[in-house]
Amino acid sequence: MQEEVTQKTIALVFKTSRLSADALQKAMKAYLEGRKHKPPPHGKIPVKKLIGQGQGAKSIEITDENIKSFSRVARKYDVDFSVKKDKTVQPPKYLVFFKGKDADVITQAFKEFVKVNEKKKQRVSIRAKIKQFQKNIAQSKDRERSREKNKDRGQSL
Repeated sequence: MQEEVTQKTIALVFKTSRLSADALQKAMKAYLEGRKHKPPPHGKIPVKKLIGQGQGAKSIEITDENIKSFSRVARKYDVDFSVKKDKTVQPPKYLVFFKGKDADVITQAFKEFVKVNEKKKQRVSIRAKIKQFQKNIAQSKDRERSREKNKDRGQSL
């Protein structure tokens, strides 16, 4: 019982010169009005909620496991979507469900998602660059040592 009470508690902060019942009532009304006009969240939502919105859901298959970057792009375009993993196929595929009227927006989001993933794949990792630099430095040190040795051998008294 105590957990239910603490979960439903809110903090209301407002400035007033004198705390009266009218001031408290106005603050509570302002809070409730602000809650009513809150826009619905966009992004990843459950399939039942997506289908319950009544606009007809469509789906697209994704084989890439990097779903997080897709969700970032989808939130950018304010697209409601749901992701389900199809484990029957090897490697697993992901089905992305979205609202029917968002079809144009979702295609644009997918284009950007593919573009971002291609950029990431083309980049060389920093660790690989560091290893290459280390190899170059090691080779240049060997050359300097061999030159020094040759110079010392050539000199005689």
